Amino acid sequence: MSDNTLGEFLRARREAVTPAEAGLPGGGRRRTPGLRRSELATLAGISVEYLTRLEQGRDRHPSVPVLAALADALRLSAGDRLHLLHHFKAADGAGRLVGPCQGPPAQSVRPTVRALLDRLEPAPAVVVNRLGDVLAHTYGYERLAGPIGLLDRRPPNLVRYVFADPRARAAYPEWDRVADERLAGLKPGVSRKDPHVEHLVNELTLAVGAPFTGRLATASGPSRRTGLERMAHPEAGELRLAYETLGLSDDDSQLLIAYLPADDATAARLDRLTGRHPGALRAVTG
Repeated sequence: MSDNTLGEFLRARREAVTPAEAGLPGGGRRRTPGLRRSELATLAGISVEYLTRLEQGRDRHPSVPVLAALADALRLSAGDRLHLLHHFKAADGAGRLVGPCQGPPAQSVRPTVRALLDRLEPAPAVVVNRLGDVLAHTYGYERLAGPIGLLDRRPPNLVRYVFADPRARAAYPEWDRVADERLAGLKPGVSRKDPHVEHLVNELTLAVGAPFTGRLATASGPSRRTGLERMAHPEAGELRLAYETLGLSDDDSQLLIAYLPADDATAARLDRLTGRHPGALRAVTG
């Protein structure tokens, strides 16, 4: 097997994209139907010499922004973007994405927190770490989040789901607002140059591209601790959920998010979803 998988991947994708697909005129004779190196380099904002080194394997350590620019220029699909991410990790080593070791994000919760979740049933409630990884949740949350695909990956992650899973746009009618909220929770780690947050940002930069990086660059303001979230649930129908966010540690490295129905129709739908008797969850007013 060749040890230049990243360069071969870039060249194969370049040769598979026609000028018309890249928004370029297709005039002139070509040895292959794909893009010339000069054309891809211009679209990605890098030099032809650098692109040549990447394709030939003479440079195997491109930065994430360079790879993201190439992915955008090549109009890579979501699957190809993930493929590019895997190639990058294989060529460069996963450690380079993470950087110097700092305190890792929590991956478990205290027994008292689990007991608290039990007391919150049948309300949907979830505990997340500073990356948005789901650490624990109620059965009510499983019935809410499972059918929309949020819990499919391991570990489930609120930010990754919203940006990298196409089902999220169908699940959240107000996707733009939800996306901004998820990024607001991630921004403090970006500002502190938290290497674990940077790892997630690098992953989504490659996997999603401009829809993620553009919003990350413009996101501002602190994350809201309370509010209203609308969901188009495939089993329960339209839900209006009031949420409260509670810090479980001094530095907010773990957060508990609890959801309650914001109207009687949502209360009835959640009762049916969780298999509880009518009135188990009452609508929050005011």
